[in-house]
Amino acid sequence: YQLIRVLDDEGVAVGAWDPKLPPETLRRGLRAMMLTRAYDDRMFRQQRQGKISFYMKCTGEEAIGVGQAFALAPDDMLFATYRQQGLLIARDWPILDMMCECYSNSHDRLKGRQLPVLYSARAASFFSLAGNLGIQFPQAVGWAMASAIKGDHRIAASWIGEGSTAEPDFHHALTFASVYRAPVILNVVNNQWAISSHQEIAGGEAATFAARAIGFGLASLRVDGNDFLAVCGATQWAAERARNNHGATLIEMFTYRAAPHSTSDDPTRYRPEDEWRTWPYGDPIERLSKHLIRMGEWSPERHTQLEAELVDYVREVGREAESYGTMQTGPHFSVRTMFEDVFKEMPWHLRRQRQELGV
Repeated sequence: YQLIRVLDDEGVAVGAWDPKLPPETLRRGLRAMMLTRAYDDRMFRQQRQGKISFYMKCTGEEAIGVGQAFALAPDDMLFATYRQQGLLIARDWPILDMMCECYSNSHDRLKGRQLPVLYSARAASFFSLAGNLGIQFPQAVGWAMASAIKGDHRIAASWIGEGSTAEPDFHHALTFASVYRAPVILNVVNNQWAISSHQEIAGGEAATFAARAIGFGLASLRVDGNDFLAVCGATQWAAERARNNHGATLIEMFTYRAAPHSTSDDPTRYRPEDEWRTWPYGDPIERLSKHLIRMGEWSPERHTQLEAELVDYVREVGREAESYGTMQTGPHFSVRTMFEDVFKEMPWHLRRQRQELGV
């Protein structure tokens, strides 16, 4: 599979996949990617300070979440993983809400019942995250099938890492998407590393992950996931296919995980310590910034200023979020809340369990 790329090494947009977005849209996309990175950096430090229990960054993958959010309709349903926080930020979801969820503090809408980074935002058409690998693919296909049955205009999009293609849910999802022509975009984010296992362990040395769609009769693309324009262009194409009842598309987003897998991971144990500093495949933020500068729509000075403004903004919002509590300081939700907000009427066995706990 040929890798779809729009931005060349000089920052010039070339080829048929250029979505020809207006400069203002490109600047908004750049800002959303920069905000995502600033948010990530702060929350990673918060975990190191013991204020949250766990965190996962998307450094180097910002163009995927942000670019695809820009290419989809605002009410298209998103079934993401823990590394697409850019989807929420691109949809203008408050980072204060995201921070409070990570802190599990008094303003956490989820009442401390989710791990940090497992966001849920119905108002943003963002399906609740789970840590189980691969499950969002069949969920997205099922949702898309229901949308088609109802005659709705909305489509679904889902993301998994390349390591999750080893899960049965990956194959189940592709089978159902093919048979029922589900209006869904299925994204495999190939960031080279599934925790400490290189993509070759998942079969990436034999064929591309995009090629796996062939056996299911699905259309597929292989895209430079660090190229904001390529991500937008390919996603727009797949979304148009889905809305016109042409079925699902599998997209392999070829990228690189610059950060550790999580705050529990030490990547120096399995890859060269300074490898990420060379930015394999390019820093997506720098590439889009360079493109805007070549267009005469941006400058290094404006970039530096915006970067500083976003860091200050994230710091200010972070202080407000911390004022509502952290993992260290509390307050913490009662154990009672884990029984609530699932069933409209609590079944007898849960009532009994709650009584046994004395809450």
